[in-house]
Amino acid sequence: MRAFVFEPREERQEPLAVQLGQAGITSIFVGSDFFSVGLSALTQPGLDSQPILIGESKDVHQNIQAVRKAGCSNPIIVLRDFRNFRDTSALLDNGADDVIVCPIKGSEVLSRINSIVRRFHGHAADSVVLGEMTAYFDGRDPIVSGSRIKLSKREHSIFRHLVLNSHRVTSKSAIYDAVYGMSADQPFDKVIDVYICKLRKKIAAAAESGCQYIETVHGRDYKLTPPEHLEKTLTQAS
Repeated sequence: MRAFVFEPREERQEPLAVQLGQAGITSIFVGSDFFSVGLSALTQPGLDSQPILIGESKDVHQNIQAVRKAGCSNPIIVLRDFRNFRDTSALLDNGADDVIVCPIKGSEVLSRINSIVRRFHGHAADSVVLGEMTAYFDGRDPIVSGSRIKLSKREHSIFRHLVLNSHRVTSKSAIYDAVYGMSADQPFDKVIDVYICKLRKKIAAAAESGCQYIETVHGRDYKLTPPEHLEKTLTQAS
C-alpha cells in the first residue's frame, strides 16, 4: 500500500517512513503545494483508496478542507503530537476520517486505513465471501475451497482492489493507478495483465470448481465475481 504523507518536519520523516514501512505502507512524502496543485490526480479512478496522512502543522485544518473541496474521497488520517479532544472533534468535522496521537505504530495505522477503505466500498467486516473464496482486507492471504493461497505483495495489491470492487467492472488503468499510484518508476500497464494471469491460475488451481473468478470485460476491464452457478447455490443455501 502507498500513502501520501505530509510531514513538514524533516527530522520526523525517516522514523515515520520506517514505522509505516514495517507495516507494508510505502510513504510518498509531499510538500505543502500538494494541497494546492497536487490533488487533481487523486480524483482519477483507482486513486480514491490511497490514504493521506497529515502531520502536525498550523495549516492542518485548511489542508483537510482543501482535499475535500477538491472532491477527493481518500482516507485522511491526522497524526497529532498531543491529545486534544476539542481539536480532534474539529478535525473530524472538517473531513478527517481518523486522528492518531504520536508515536504511531505502523500496524495500527494500516488497520485503521483498511477499516476506512472497506467501509467506503460497502464492506463492514474484515473479510468477504465470494463463492468458494474468502478474501480478507487486512493483508491475509485468501482461502479458496479451504486452502490458503500465497500471494506476492504486488498480487495482494491487485487482488485487494478487485475484491473491494467485487461484482463491479474495474478498468485496467484504475487497477494500475491503485497499485502504482504516482510513482516515478511505473512500468508499462501490460504488467497488470501478467499479474491478473497469475492470480487466475492460483485461484483456479485451488478452487474445487476450477473457476478463475476474474473475468475480462471488453478486453481492457476486469471483474471479480463468483461464477453464476456458485452464486445461485449460495443463495439457495441461505
